[in-house]
Amino acid sequence: MGKLEGKVAVITGANSGIGLATARRFVAEGAHVYITGRRQAELDAAVGEIGPGVTAVQGDVTSFADLDRLIEAVRAGHGRIDVLIANAGAGSLEPLGHITEDAFDRVFDVNVKGTVFTVQKALPLMAEGSSIIMTGSTAGQKGTPAFSIYSATKAAIRNLARSWALDLKGTGIRVNVLSPGATATPGMDSVAEIAGRDAMLDAILAQTPMGRIADPADIAAVAVFLASDDSAVMTGSEVFADGGMAQV
Repeated sequence: MGKLEGKVAVITGANSGIGLATARRFVAEGAHVYITGRRQAELDAAVGEIGPGVTAVQGDVTSFADLDRLIEAVRAGHGRIDVLIANAGAGSLEPLGHITEDAFDRVFDVNVKGTVFTVQKALPLMAEGSSIIMTGSTAGQKGTPAFSIYSATKAAIRNLARSWALDLKGTGIRVNVLSPGATATPGMDSVAEIAGRDAMLDAILAQTPMGRIADPADIAAVAVFLASDDSAVMTGSEVFADGGMAQV
């Protein structure tokens, strides 16, 4: 039996990168996984890659109607959520003096508003023993040039976990943050194209004691720990899967 045998999981932003790798690993561990993302073609490809054990529901986490449709699909299909991963995220490279209102609104809407209401709308389907995992980032702990708005959203995620752990006291529902470091995802590729790939990768490797960039599967393995009973006494915590980047 897998570590998540019989569990029902929901993962937002799971059509690529860390979300997709986590959905794949969760299914391998015995869970049925609902995945969501904005682009239907990528969701269809993800379902084809993962195979049985996954259900895709297209939607945007900034849309209440889309979130309601996701939750209703889970309610109709399984009636409960054992593991919720609020993973959908966005970022924009803009240094102080060049921060635009549009980028500010988009990043906060996806990363903070999207997370808040994903969790809130899923909560009625969660019971004792359930696990909420929110995707943070080393950027929430460190200063990063031209990335202050994204970093601020991830710092907000960290505090939400602390506060919600108190709000959920007595329910048996856990809430923790999983904070990756540099990970080989399409999102990182997009930032590298803007920042200069070689210079960016050299800087990351110089700051990372492990000396390598993580694979999405590395992060998915930590997500399994936070989703399973192995982390049953953990709530309000932040787990870094960052090769040591934010630790030294």
